[in-house]
Amino acid sequence: MRAPIYVTQPVLPALEDFIPYLEQIWKNKVLTNCGPLHQQLEQELCDYLGVDHISLFNNGTIALVTALQALNLSEGEVITTPYTFVATAHSIVWNKLTPVFVDIDPVTSNIDPKKIEQAITEKTVAIMPVHCYGIACDVGSLQKIADEHNLKLIYDAAHAFGVKFQGQSLLNYGDVSVISFHATKVFNTFEGGAIVCHSAEMKQRIDRLRNFGIVNETTIDDISLNGKLSEVHAALGLLQLKTIDQTLSARKKIDHYYRDLLADIEGISCIQRSVTEIDNYSYFPIVISKSYPLTRDQLFEKFKKHNIFARKYFYPIMTDLEIYKQYQANTPNAQLLSEQVLCLPMYPHLSLDECKSIVDILRDV
Repeated sequence: MRAPIYVTQPVLPALEDFIPYLEQIWKNKVLTNCGPLHQQLEQELCDYLGVDHISLFNNGTIALVTALQALNLSEGEVITTPYTFVATAHSIVWNKLTPVFVDIDPVTSNIDPKKIEQAITEKTVAIMPVHCYGIACDVGSLQKIADEHNLKLIYDAAHAFGVKFQGQSLLNYGDVSVISFHATKVFNTFEGGAIVCHSAEMKQRIDRLRNFGIVNETTIDDISLNGKLSEVHAALGLLQLKTIDQTLSARKKIDHYYRDLLADIEGISCIQRSVTEIDNYSYFPIVISKSYPLTRDQLFEKFKKHNIFARKYFYPIMTDLEIYKQYQANTPNAQLLSEQVLCLPMYPHLSLDECKSIVDILRDV
């Protein structure tokens, strides 16, 4: 049997290139608490991404929790999408806020602005959209809604590293954007994440919240978490940035090759990427409709028999999880997509021959 092909594999630098960074850490004897490599990575990420202020975190979930806290959202409703990873909803509930789930646009897989407007009440305090698969939300409509109703706009941009939209970083939209540097993401620091904000004052607040709310040796002004990124993680990030353009180029090549191979298969469609100046091709989701001979789950199992491990991403939707049953909502588009979507393997060192073999299995029904 073939060697396993997983839905993703992390990009890692050569080990010998990592050693000098470790030697520097050993020499500095600074392991965390915003050390020199941490500060260097923040600056280099600002330069690369085209953002003014970024605060590094130990993971994207703690960054989401902190982003809500930084905006002083202590009670009320936050409108979000059910078609997302659990961290989105968890961060809302952790802040003792109430998630309100609204439906998605079936074409983009992103939250539908029209549904948001219908869900706003006097209790609504914020909107938390997700740039699903790195595809840009309708940022213009969302900002207009937020402005008209005086709502905070927090983007879960976990998938959106390096994406540019309408001439600037997609991370510059909204009040804050949160990105993930998890091992499965386009850019990884083993584990990690970040909050992008728009003022030095907000960055200072976020940085304090990231460190237990500590102001100085004798003053703590918030009850918050420990979200600091270590120097070892920052070192990996600095190395990853050196090759990120090659990573994105390789992902683009695979994305286009898949689309060419899949174009004539009845019942299989590809979720369309948004029109951006720069995309990151973070995932490759396909939709399996009724005209295809197999159901999504049957195709998923067929792949596994060939040692290919695709992913039902996102399935189930949030409101189908027992822990979120109390937040029921009518979201038929999200429900249908979750039952039909399958993410095919996508990572820079996936060969085109492997892509073809994956599509050949899909075609052979």
